[in-house]
Amino acid sequence: MIFASTFLRRALLADAIFSGVSAVGLTFGAGVFASLFNLPEALLRETGLFLIAYAALVGWLASRSSVPKALVILVVVGNAAWTVASIALLFSGAVSPNLAGELMVVAQAIATGVFAELQYVGLRRSGSAAMA
Repeated sequence: MIFASTFLRRALLADAIFSGVSAVGLTFGAGVFASLFNLPEALLRETGLFLIAYAALVGWLASRSSVPKALVILVVVGNAAWTVASIALLFSGAVSPNLAGELMVVAQAIATGVFAELQYVGLRRSGSAAMA
């Protein structure tokens, strides 16, 4: 356990809010977004369902004054991997989004990459091990 810096907690909270809003939109609006972005409805809905659990976890981390360092590292690495995987998806040929879909995927990849960077900086600013 480490003492979470205010910067880390705010970065986690911002990620939780962004992910939570995305989760609700993708889960309940997958059909609309699928036609708007020319992306598979199942991909969008399953992403939304995953983000529900992810937002809950990151929100929980954001609410704690001390956090498991390994869990925060997992969030940072997961966000970095999500960023790379999002861009790779566009080049894979597995999906054929329209321009709006490409822009949406790139925008969320950038946002996720920014969260990874902010959380990494926040982790470095966090205190040493907390006494449990």
